[in-house]
Amino acid sequence: MNNPFSILLVEDDAVDVMSVKRALRELNSAHTLNVAGNGEEALAYLRTPGHPPPGIILLDINMPRMNGLDLLKAMKEDASLRRIPAVVLTTSKEEKDRLESFNLGAAGYMVKPVEYAGFVEVVRIIQHYWNLSEMPPR
Repeated sequence: MNNPFSILLVEDDAVDVMSVKRALRELNSAHTLNVAGNGEEALAYLRTPGHPPPGIILLDINMPRMNGLDLLKAMKEDASLRRIPAVVLTTSKEEKDRLESFNLGAAGYMVKPVEYAGFVEVVRIIQHYWNLSEMPPR
């Protein structure tokens, strides 16, 4: 995945959305960021004809209407969405959330750091990993 790709951030917290945008800017990222405020919005975006699939989804768990785990489940049941990698980026340190995320096919699980510098480092690591990853064709 060496070319710039789009990132779909599924996050309902405006501060966290701004932190991801700021971190990507600080890292001079060439990737486009699209934002959905919950799982329902994300599914609508992903299923809209003409929207190319994102290279990666960064996904919060605790959101209104449709949470991140429900979105993961819906994605894995949809043949057109199941191979899009989704990394959970959440405040939840609950073992059950981590296990459920991986059981539903999450590509990774990262707890959001409290400090901004730590947040930038997490985004840098995610971006670097996916820049190097060889993804299957869609």
